[in-house]
Amino acid sequence: MRGLLNIVSSVGWAGVVMAKSMVCFPYVVLRRTSRVDLAMQLYATGVRTLPVLTVVSLFTGMILSLQVGLELARFNQEMYLGAAVMLTLMREMAAFSCGICLAACVGSAIAAELGTMKVNDEIDALVIMKIPPMRFLAAPRILALVLMSPLLMFYCCIVGTVGGAIVGHTQLRVDFGQFMSSALSIVAQRDLFVGLFKAGVFGLIIGTVSVAEGFGTKLGATGVGKSTQRAVIVSFLAILVVGYMITRFFYE
Repeated sequence: MRGLLNIVSSVGWAGVVMAKSMVCFPYVVLRRTSRVDLAMQLYATGVRTLPVLTVVSLFTGMILSLQVGLELARFNQEMYLGAAVMLTLMREMAAFSCGICLAACVGSAIAAELGTMKVNDEIDALVIMKIPPMRFLAAPRILALVLMSPLLMFYCCIVGTVGGAIVGHTQLRVDFGQFMSSALSIVAQRDLFVGLFKAGVFGLIIGTVSVAEGFGTKLGATGVGKSTQRAVIVSFLAILVVGYMITRFFYE
């Protein structure tokens, strides 16, 4: 019973963080000083994660191409390899890979940073100076994740498709042009919309969970480590559950 109450309390606190942060989004965009903070968070979220995202998405596409291609080759249907890889990436795997990488790279950093500020009483100092922590610390970080996640998802999809084409050409003897033609012919606007929407929701979830865990940190350095761990684990689980629900809603 106590565990259930803790879960409900954590979900409620995360909902409060999300609501208060979203209310501050217009302030972050309109105020010049806040735009500077937002630009710094966009850089940390987008540019700094590109090396990890590139490797993950490239090999995701290569693995998909190899496994699907081997099965298609049994039926002499290799010409549909590009369509299968692109559709899988666009609908599911690009957003999922992007979300997992952002939770591990960005979400953990946010939780650790805010958790350290919390145990060092820096957040309490902001409150004393009448600077709202949600507006000054939470909103720019969450907004940056929401804005960058769809762009990074699209980047992952492109890199994954290129990786799939490389494997298709070198190991399955599928012409590069044929692979790309098949990939582009199958994708509909709906698939792109679902993938981008899913990535944006993942960004909102990662930002909210990480900020909530950071603000709720206790017990010094040990608490910072536990908050960072919980932020990553909860983000992973939420991405899996919410991703399934979005896919079922749009493709039921």
